[in-house]
Amino acid sequence: MMQEDRNRAERKLRTAARIAGRHLPGFLPPVLYLTDPARTPDPVVTASRLSSCHGLVYRHYGQPKHDIVAASLAEVCRKRHVAFLIANDPKLAMEVGADGVHWPFSERARARRWRRRFALMTSSAHTPDQLRILQDAGIDAALLSTAFPSTSPSARKPLGPLRFRNLARTSELPVYALGGLNAYTAGQVAPVAGIAAIEGIEAVFGPGRSLRT
Repeated sequence: MMQEDRNRAERKLRTAARIAGRHLPGFLPPVLYLTDPARTPDPVVTASRLSSCHGLVYRHYGQPKHDIVAASLAEVCRKRHVAFLIANDPKLAMEVGADGVHWPFSERARARRWRRRFALMTSSAHTPDQLRILQDAGIDAALLSTAFPSTSPSARKPLGPLRFRNLARTSELPVYALGGLNAYTAGQVAPVAGIAAIEGIEAVFGPGRSLRT
């Protein structure tokens, strides 16, 4: 991405973040950056460019040296005042002093046992029924996907902006949009939800990535 395009995309994301932050509880960051072993080659570099309006969810999937990467991310996030969560690994989160844990929907019962150990816990949701169930699961926020068409191998049929906004408005639980979120789609959900992205954040803040729309 050319620097001018990167700057324009960053401005759009920051505008969407301000809008999202107006309705989210104050302890929730407006934007969540999710890592992925294949699509975020150097999350530590990307983390060093984030601001306090961001949170970071480290998804290591058992990759080699993930404990070392987690410790580095925790240090960077503390310095940048970025909320730091580790996906589905509460023990590692405790070891590195992470702010919280992001849970798969299938682990919601397990998440309850860790509720008082962390400042922040989120969970994935893929259907309206799952979103409704999470409202009583002791979770602070849900990441609802798939919001927009996405290149992710796990992406489902997109909800689309209208249906997503309706679900987010009627949810008693704060909701983040995930799937196909980037600088040009974030504004369509920001009035009712937080923004969660992998490539959409990597394109703007990551090392040498091209913007994907």
